[in-house]
Amino acid sequence: MSPSLPAPKTGSAKDVQRESTSARILGAGSAGIAELIVFHPVDTIAKRLMSNQGKIGSASQLNEVIFRKHAPEPFVRRFFTLFPGLGYAAAYKILQRVYKYGGQPFVRDYLAKNHGESFDRAFGKGNGKAIMHATAGSIIGIGEIVLLPLDVLKIKRQTNPEAFRGRGVLRIVADEGFGLYRGWGWTAARNAPGSFALFGGSAAAKQYLYKLQDYNSATWFQNFVASIAGSSASLIVSAPLDVVKTRIQNQNFEVKKSGMKIVADMARHEGISSFFKGLVPKLLMTGPKLTFSFWLAQTLIPAFNKML
Repeated sequence: MSPSLPAPKTGSAKDVQRESTSARILGAGSAGIAELIVFHPVDTIAKRLMSNQGKIGSASQLNEVIFRKHAPEPFVRRFFTLFPGLGYAAAYKILQRVYKYGGQPFVRDYLAKNHGESFDRAFGKGNGKAIMHATAGSIIGIGEIVLLPLDVLKIKRQTNPEAFRGRGVLRIVADEGFGLYRGWGWTAARNAPGSFALFGGSAAAKQYLYKLQDYNSATWFQNFVASIAGSSASLIVSAPLDVVKTRIQNQNFEVKKSGMKIVADMARHEGISSFFKGLVPKLLMTGPKLTFSFWLAQTLIPAFNKML
């Protein structure tokens, strides 16, 4: 009787390719630096559009919303006003990308080792692997609130620089303390589904579109398509909570308007569509930014892993 052949691989949740810690940090950090250089002006425009509480009916009004008091100035001078808070942005963006893109694989490894079979039983092989990647992303997304003060300072510099009133960052930290974590609940509520959709959408594309057993074996083009799927899903899912989070964070420091109050005022005065303000610019501008950095991270982490 001939020995039976081993069963083919079917994409089990436990079938995970691990990368070195150095590769994860270098790949994610490089992606964050590249994203910052290319997309910081785009991020400023999106934040100012989300913070605008009026209707934009003309190109001149759009110009005033984006460039504010610099609207009448020549284009080159206006363009350089889109780099406020670059120091905060650099610290936040690089740390965020290292934490998020480099940290998700550690959570994924833990889930694969300790709960991989449970994911397979609950969702089926292949499905379980994609859901596990999404779940790891959601968990790491919630923990991202530790970086919230840097995000708050960046957004205030971009949308409400008057809130600083000549104070330096150390003075602000001393004065505000844990007030810099205002809106942390809304941030966590946004990050959980947003990061689930980001990593889950990417994993689903690799699993079902390209039939990959090892996601790290994806080509640069496959990573690019998967990143588009993940980033688009993430932005759409997180849009309403992202608008609320931004409005909480861009208030003057002494303003204590709660998230629920903001939600009620938006629904009463601006309508339900206000929760999706800035979504089209985000898909057109922030979408490519997220796609770009996520694609770079997914491509560079395996590349660094082979080099090191």
